[in-house]
Amino acid sequence: MSAMEEKVASLKAQIETFAGKEAVDVENFRLKYISKKGVISELFDDLKTVPADQKKAAGQLLNEIKKLAEAKFKELNESIGTKDTNAEEIDLTLPSIPNQVGSLHPLNLTRYKIIEIFERLGFSVADGPEVEDDWHNFTALNFPENHPAREMQDTFFVEKNPDVLLRTHTSNVQIRLMKQQKPPIRSIMPGRVYRNEAISARAHCFFHQVEGLYVDKNVSFSDLKQTLYHFAKEMFGQDTRIRLRPSFFPFTEPSAEIDISCLICKGKGCNVCKYSGWVEIAGSGMVHPNVLKNVGIDPEEYTGFAFGMGIERVTMMRYGINDLRLFSENDVRFLKQFKPVF
Repeated sequence: MSAMEEKVASLKAQIETFAGKEAVDVENFRLKYISKKGVISELFDDLKTVPADQKKAAGQLLNEIKKLAEAKFKELNESIGTKDTNAEEIDLTLPSIPNQVGSLHPLNLTRYKIIEIFERLGFSVADGPEVEDDWHNFTALNFPENHPAREMQDTFFVEKNPDVLLRTHTSNVQIRLMKQQKPPIRSIMPGRVYRNEAISARAHCFFHQVEGLYVDKNVSFSDLKQTLYHFAKEMFGQDTRIRLRPSFFPFTEPSAEIDISCLICKGKGCNVCKYSGWVEIAGSGMVHPNVLKNVGIDPEEYTGFAFGMGIERVTMMRYGINDLRLFSENDVRFLKQFKPVF
């Protein structure tokens, strides 16, 4: 009998006669025989020293002793497990595990509040695709061919020629709505949008918008101004200061940006308001006649206004948050502190 056969025979006898009554005995058996540093693994390492004409027989012996050890380990586990299960008792005096109630994401809380305010003014809610073609995202909105937003440094393109992209605003929903519905139209369009921007405390490559559209006969800039004034007072409080600044957007004329007094620093200056005391919350203006023509609405008969605001920016003002990146970090410690404030 070779030295290898003698070792295997000795191990077989040890394994077959092993008796364990506790979990620690089973663990000791595993460590001694079938772990990576156990005696069976050492025998497999010694296999390379066996003469070539004996390796096949020696390998069969080692496989048999390995299977025997694994079967014995399973048997010991089952016997110990049965014993533990039968002995287990439930302590009814222990306190119960309390249920934890989740909370809505702060962006959702703000979105619901915005929708509530505009629904009271008679606005419906519309939705549209996030992957959009060039016509709905740019051309129909009066963007010129050489506009920077059409370039890759500003927009995420999915395909080129024809262009397919991740929408840069929810204005694409306005175009689809005006094509499908005749005036009067009064609707808001909440949704996620994408722009190729550097991520910072004030900006992100994806964010959320709510845009609004009102098209009817004799709609004026005064209607737009009073609508946005009402929204700002309802959202941020009656003491909120508001200002309109002339601006330019391809799809509106005239155009204006809406600023409110910074609610984080109370007008003293911070990184969110760029130390100016004012924060832009929306862009707005009267719908450009070319946009109305592109969707088949007569600009001589109908006029309209449109506006768009970032939900993240509104949420930062609403809750006094100074870093936009917190909304997308999925930190439960941050998210669980927000409760509905309707």
